[in-house]
Amino acid sequence: MANQDLIDALRAADAVSFGEFELSSGGTSEYYIDKYLFETDPRSLEAVAEAFADHLEEDDTLGAVALGGVPLAAATSVEAGVPYVIARKQRKDHGTGNLIEGRLEEGEEVVVLEDVVTTGKSLVDAIEALRDAGATVERALVVADREEGGREAVEETGVEMEALVTASELLADRDE
Repeated sequence: MANQDLIDALRAADAVSFGEFELSSGGTSEYYIDKYLFETDPRSLEAVAEAFADHLEEDDTLGAVALGGVPLAAATSVEAGVPYVIARKQRKDHGTGNLIEGRLEEGEEVVVLEDVVTTGKSLVDAIEALRDAGATVERALVVADREEGGREAVEETGVEMEALVTASELLADRDE
């Protein structure tokens, strides 16, 4: 069952729009879930952090998919009292040149957080980067699953993906 409070918070943040939108995956859609609106709205971000925290154990470490997963991981880290690391999309060409930012121990279990999943490419890339850095990744938590193949792509890596809401749930009563 969908978390109606979370759906209400996403809608209150005006994070769901209708029209014709080009997606980062290259496809088009009649609706858009604007992660920047729900991640910068305090009520919505708090609702997401609380929902994610309910799915965690006290010894979990969070992995944030840059850029969208960072505010989610930061808020959830504070809510749950667990640390997080950030998986960059590409290695920095200055400073330490890290692909993973933060403290990560070899074999550490990481739960990866992501905002919106369409094809799952960004999430899969982050999972691979974290594993290459020595993390054990078996779970991913996402705010919204657009139900366009992302779950299957993630699960092909051996990672269980849990969505707080699906597109079907988020859009269920849009005509009412």
